Amino acid sequence: MDIGIDAENSAFQASMENPGFLIRRLNQIYAALFAEESVGLDITPVQLCVLAAVGRKGGRDQSAIAEEIGADRATLASVAARLEGGGLIRRAVSRTDQRQKLLFLTAKGRSILTKMQKPLANTNERSLAPLDPTERELFLSLLAILVDGGNQHARAKLRLDQTAD
Repeated sequence: MDIGIDAENSAFQASMENPGFLIRRLNQIYAALFAEESVGLDITPVQLCVLAAVGRKGGRDQSAIAEEIGADRATLASVAARLEGGGLIRRAVSRTDQRQKLLFLTAKGRSILTKMQKPLANTNERSLAPLDPTERELFLSLLAILVDGGNQHARAKLRLDQTAD
């Protein structure tokens, strides 16, 4: 592994054996690649997740979207407010439950989702570039196992809507 640090360094070795360090570092790298690829579109990975979830099935309440993307309700409410402020989604109070805010994609939001397809694909490709196809498949499979196996420990649980299109 060549990251410009002496591999014999004990601090380096400790970091490379610490999954928390490696996961955080990989997230930093992914975020940097996402920012490079999406320059000028003014969107974050979390905002894109929300837009994609709303785009898959609009008219759901914020809590359902939060569960689908593994975000806590407060974070989702904050992201939804920013997306609404940017004209990417519309929030409406449910007629059946005044406590629920339903999310709908706007034309501008759909446009951003379309424009983000290539930058997102590029981000994913660049983040996995050091791996060959077999390693990519294994890596993604192992990540899915870790996410599924650790989901119960997360502050915000991930609950995929099996009825979503």
